[in-house]
Amino acid sequence: MNDNKKCNINKVKESVGSGRFDKYFLMDEKDVLEYVKEKLDFFEDTSNLECKEIGDGNLNYVFKIVDAKSNKSMILKHSSEDTRAKSGRKLNTDRNILECKILQLYNKYCPQFAPEIYMYDEVMNCYAMEDLSKYTIMRTALLQNKTFSHFADNITTFMVNTLLPTTDVVLNHKQKKQLVKRHINPDLCDISEQLVFTDPFGNFSGENIVLDLMKEFVQENLYDDVKLRLEAAKLKFNFMNNAQALLHGDLHTGSIFINEDDIKVIDPEFAFYGPIGYDVGNVIANLFLAWGHGYAAIENQEERLGYLSSIEKCIIDIVNMFKNKFIEKFRKEVADLLAETEGFDDWYLEGVLEDTAGSVGLEIIRRIVGDAKVLDITSIKEEEKRVEIEKILILTGKEFIINRSHHKTGEKFIETLKKYSKCS
Repeated sequence: MNDNKKCNINKVKESVGSGRFDKYFLMDEKDVLEYVKEKLDFFEDTSNLECKEIGDGNLNYVFKIVDAKSNKSMILKHSSEDTRAKSGRKLNTDRNILECKILQLYNKYCPQFAPEIYMYDEVMNCYAMEDLSKYTIMRTALLQNKTFSHFADNITTFMVNTLLPTTDVVLNHKQKKQLVKRHINPDLCDISEQLVFTDPFGNFSGENIVLDLMKEFVQENLYDDVKLRLEAAKLKFNFMNNAQALLHGDLHTGSIFINEDDIKVIDPEFAFYGPIGYDVGNVIANLFLAWGHGYAAIENQEERLGYLSSIEKCIIDIVNMFKNKFIEKFRKEVADLLAETEGFDDWYLEGVLEDTAGSVGLEIIRRIVGDAKVLDITSIKEEEKRVEIEKILILTGKEFIINRSHHKTGEKFIETLKKYSKCS
């Protein structure tokens, strides 16, 4: 644990007698204020506290609590058994405790890029953490056409430092199997298996949302493409059965806070043991979506080309930096005797990169045709431009899935993108 960062995780104060918060219920802003005053020691003076619910995701409630006098603040994240999207899905309310423990693990392996955790409550299924107001959600920043030269270095360090140490390459095998057992996450894995790996290739649940002008294209290029469906099925069963490393499980630009100096990774509620390439691919895919927004929405040609070039460079750097850092850390920390055999590290990385390419394609396609949309696409105002970029990205994503073994460098990813776009 990094000694320069406070990581003393405390449970909440015990209630004297029978209290309101001794049994779980879904809290609102008023309840959270009362909860903080009764259960936490974070604020010296609780008379000036203000609370606002600021969550914009589909699953959890996020409350910001501020001392109006001192401006000291914190975030409290709280889970419900229903999704905020009112999908009808029922989820275990204890998922926030599992998420909190993942963030604690990030504070162990990569503290510079994880928020500080103050406390957790296994009864109310909530935890308190550092307020990241000095940061911006990365998706929001990208939609404002901002780019960050440090991101590729930061995110590859985070991924290598949090993924590789949780594999059989480094961990004692019995210890790793216990961690697999501890991090089974069936409810949220079921969401991924349906929304990422299944529905985009057949609209089996009838929940896909496709523009009228795209319906014929989607039918021909996704639903009727048997070869594509076969490759998606292979990736799905790899996702379900390859317990390679402890994943974040939803690592995209909406789960990353960023400023001019560094990043903070949040929201590992989908965490489970799966293929490393799923996390890496999700990061890269959301940069392709940001590229798509810039392609369609930035009117000034010079600004557009400059932005697209920056995103392309970031994608190239992520793939190539990840490869170099992964091999370096692998050779330094490998503990399995056979995994030390010459050539095994390269073979292992090849598999990760293949999974990465496939996951890039899956994430791109599902964000375009599925019901879990992103603003990168939906905020494109001109329908003609949106249709154009959706077609470019779908064709690009298909190639990443079908020919994933050919995408082992960042340059190859961009070469495929340029194949389908008009940007040279």
